Amino acid sequence: MKSYMAKKNQVEQKWKVVDADGAVLGRMAAAIAPILMGKTKPSYTPHIDTGDYVIVVNADKVQVTGKKADQKQYDYYTHFPGGHKYVSFAEMMEKKPQKVVELAVRRMLPKNRIGRQMLKKLKVYAGPDHDHQAQQPEKIELVNKAN
Repeated sequence: MKSYMAKKNQVEQKWKVVDADGAVLGRMAAAIAPILMGKTKPSYTPHIDTGDYVIVVNADKVQVTGKKADQKQYDYYTHFPGGHKYVSFAEMMEKKPQKVVELAVRRMLPKNRIGRQMLKKLKVYAGPDHDHQAQQPEKIELVNKAN
């Protein structure tokens, strides 16, 4: 019996929509990452990008549990001496809520060339509207909504 290995030109990629309104950030990202990787399909092949496109809407309404809203910080380096900067979760949600979702999903994907390719299939929008109606995306319900 031979194992099935997907070929690059045989992969059918669909579009899916996730509504982040009231969703817990980490649990939502943990549900999105396998879809981008293709692990939810029977044709999953580790060295081929078999995942689907994911559109996340209402990223500005995502929630976190515990004290993370007050204590969580994102850091980056400006490549100048003393250039290690920190941005709080509240400030990031105020300025760039879509970046919060992108970073959460990005850190759950593989850290290699295929992982960067998978991240390009993630489209995040702060509001309820998106530009991908022509792709006829199917809506996905998240089980882990905050109450």
